[in-house]
Amino acid sequence: MKIALFTDTYFPQVNGVSRTLGRLTSYMDRQLIDYMLFAPDCQTEEDLFSNIHRFASKKFFLYPECRIALPKLNMIRKQLREFNPDLLHIATPFNIGLSGLHYGKKHSIPMVASYHTNFDDYLKHYRLELLSPFVWKYLMWFHQPFSSIFVPSSETRDRLSRQGFRNLNLWQRGVDCDLYSPRRKNESIRERYQIKEKYILLFVSRLAPEKNLVTLQNIMWKLPENMKREIRWVVVGDGPAMPHFQHNLPFNVTFTGYKQGHELSELYATADLFIFPSATETFGNVALESLASGTPVIAAKAGGLTDVISDERNGLFCSPYNTEEYIQAISRLLLDQTERKMMGYEGRRYALTQSWDAIFGRLLEDYETTIGHTKIARYA
Repeated sequence: MKIALFTDTYFPQVNGVSRTLGRLTSYMDRQLIDYMLFAPDCQTEEDLFSNIHRFASKKFFLYPECRIALPKLNMIRKQLREFNPDLLHIATPFNIGLSGLHYGKKHSIPMVASYHTNFDDYLKHYRLELLSPFVWKYLMWFHQPFSSIFVPSSETRDRLSRQGFRNLNLWQRGVDCDLYSPRRKNESIRERYQIKEKYILLFVSRLAPEKNLVTLQNIMWKLPENMKREIRWVVVGDGPAMPHFQHNLPFNVTFTGYKQGHELSELYATADLFIFPSATETFGNVALESLASGTPVIAAKAGGLTDVISDERNGLFCSPYNTEEYIQAISRLLLDQTERKMMGYEGRRYALTQSWDAIFGRLLEDYETTIGHTKIARYA
């Protein structure tokens, strides 16, 4: 089986899409699956792998996680003719994705897509709601030719179904339970970041308006003073909203910038609670990483998070923009250590059922089914 992947975001960019695709290609390397990947340039060193092809690109103002690339179509055609893929997997609907779509349609190659981003939610946060009908029209056109559209959560599947999308299949995200584990708890984190407070509340995300940072700010400010003195907020990440967000915060907030690997897993495991008010997640990888680390999640009851968090079991849901609900949830779990530990245990137990290998194994089975159905249709 030969797979050609097309994406407008990939390592070393830090976002859920690039991290998922990075794990997918690592899995295919281990399984000796023959693949070729087309992606934007990484603006660092050149890739060491001959099956990864990069193109010059610029940030997309609306969605900086994706880059607008200028694909060399002649080069793509040449590489694909030589590679002769059995299936194209197109992960993003921008220039590189369009290049793959055009080639697949022209040469009648089986194609699948994966849907990662609720673009209409992003438009609201950038005050561009008027563009929403045009964006949906474009997305509908873009996704029509695919045999399967893989979505990360049942909420996303329902949302797209209401818009008229068909051939929707669930492809949830996994977690590395060796990397993200309660065993990674490391009290030296407190010394490293000069944390003297009793509790650590963690937030991990790209810092952008659609992550509901205004509500997070309100929570930080409106916590009762006696509780505020016992809490240290740790914010992991960076992004376009960083300067404005950082400018208006209370005294008890520490910024670490982007973290990954063991540094990130230690922060998850050492924190007492993970707070995540974002209402635009198609899945919520960071919430699953927190659960794997044994840290309960207090999150917005919205989007793909509803597939990850079990309310009152491994975390608590709040109305996305209701500051008081978050404060009550934080107070409840900080004051009840037994409940907090039980939720952490349940979160870990759930995460152990969500291994990446199992999820990618099912995806490859879906690939094979799509290829098989296409061959049958050709000879019918």
